[in-house]
Amino acid sequence: MWKWTRRDENKSAPPIPSTVSPARSTPSRESVQTVPRLQSVESLGSDVSHIGKSIVIKGDVSGSGNVYLDGELEGRFELLDGVLTIGPEGRIRANLQARSIVVHGRVDGNLYGLEHAELKKSATVVGDIYTPRIAIEDGAFLEGNALVHPNTPRPQAKKEHATFSERVRAA
Repeated sequence: MWKWTRRDENKSAPPIPSTVSPARSTPSRESVQTVPRLQSVESLGSDVSHIGKSIVIKGDVSGSGNVYLDGELEGRFELLDGVLTIGPEGRIRANLQARSIVVHGRVDGNLYGLEHAELKKSATVVGDIYTPRIAIEDGAFLEGNALVHPNTPRPQAKKEHATFSERVRAA
């Protein structure tokens, strides 16, 4: 162990020989495994509307573009030309309609993914899912039905309380 003393203060450090080359690291030959992560807002693109966890919305929301929702929503949500991502802190009590829907949090309502719906392992959905394509990670919770068909029904404002079988027959 080296201990600094006043005597060392007047000594100069020994010169480093020029024949010594710096140490080089060699890349590991082990395989690299990717760790799945939550979808970040940045991965959605530059035009993302972020609704933070301290925001509470009661009513109908509609628009276009991509939305990352980590707050609370009660009502109806329509995003026909964008990706809707429900963050892990998101708590939704609404029917959701979007081009693509990704759920990390909790949704009490129906999901209408016009192109795609995805439930991550932390997702809890209590309601029905209508979409042409679906992905459900191991650990996700779904209490309801999933209709995966190219001609999925769209939500009807007047028939909000229709049963699942009535909606399937109507489609």
